Amino acid sequence: MQTGTGAGAPGLLRHDWKQEEVAAIYRLPLPELVFRAQSAHREHHAAERVETCQLISIKTGGCPEDCAYCPQSAHYDAEVDGHGLMDPQEVIAAAKEAAGRGVTRFCMGGAWREAPQGKEFETVLEMVRGVAAAGLEVCCTLGMLREEQAQRLKEAGLTAYNHNLDTSPEFYGNIITTRVYEDRLRTLAAVRKAGITVCCGGILGMGEREQDRIGLLQQLATLQPHPESVPVNMLVRVEGTPLADAPALDPLEMVRAIATARILMPASRVRLAAGRKQLSPEAVALCFLAGANSIFVGERLLTTPNPGPDEDYQMLESLGMKPLEPHAH
Repeated sequence: MQTGTGAGAPGLLRHDWKQEEVAAIYRLPLPELVFRAQSAHREHHAAERVETCQLISIKTGGCPEDCAYCPQSAHYDAEVDGHGLMDPQEVIAAAKEAAGRGVTRFCMGGAWREAPQGKEFETVLEMVRGVAAAGLEVCCTLGMLREEQAQRLKEAGLTAYNHNLDTSPEFYGNIITTRVYEDRLRTLAAVRKAGITVCCGGILGMGEREQDRIGLLQQLATLQPHPESVPVNMLVRVEGTPLADAPALDPLEMVRAIATARILMPASRVRLAAGRKQLSPEAVALCFLAGANSIFVGERLLTTPNPGPDEDYQMLESLGMKPLEPHAH
């Protein structure tokens, strides 16, 4: 593994980023920032390939957490069609249909504070086994996870586990009070210990300052190893949640965050995740130019809208880009 101290040197893998170094990169003139990000990107990835992932909500609503952005929280009166745990065969059928469209990673989200025990957990394991058997990479996001649960998910064929840090440690308490930052880091450690890859990113546009975006990126870039997948989400404002009236985020902040993430974590997949429907085609193109090489496809992301499959493939075609082939890296 390469090490070094040159801030922003393309392709360098480091885990000792200082906050002032991250700030200096984030605040570069945009053409220079995107140029450096593209240079780092090309050292580790095919510039025209994009990983396509599909996300399904296997259990919706009723979550005891109070995440201010989330319509699935039991604390808020957001209009969400809640449902209990889905039938595994229904989930596996959706995965096979996604595989038929060329999707390479299938993600299952459950609105729990922590992964369930007992019968529900056995059902989730059945889903993981079925999706893995369909030849897809399998990702889950089920809340906090214990070491033994992580081990059992790994044995069932889980490829990746998503658990976002959301924002900087300093701003975290403004968004969530029902758990602490350390809980998140503990779950990531359990995932690593089981030999599962980590999917971990954050959300922009929740009223945080630029310094908080920089702080989030530093937290991610000092994880060792880096998360293999880094989703960068733009807040989707939902009526009934505390952030329903949050000011709109300048799309160029998404571009800056993606470019900085690409420079800090050059070997990771950086995913342009939630909020893509709110971006213009030109802003999306800039995000790809800044080093994003993964997107969610499918018309919903858990409970929020996403561009339809036809729109996605037309967009990639117009940019001369192609979906990543199964098991290509």
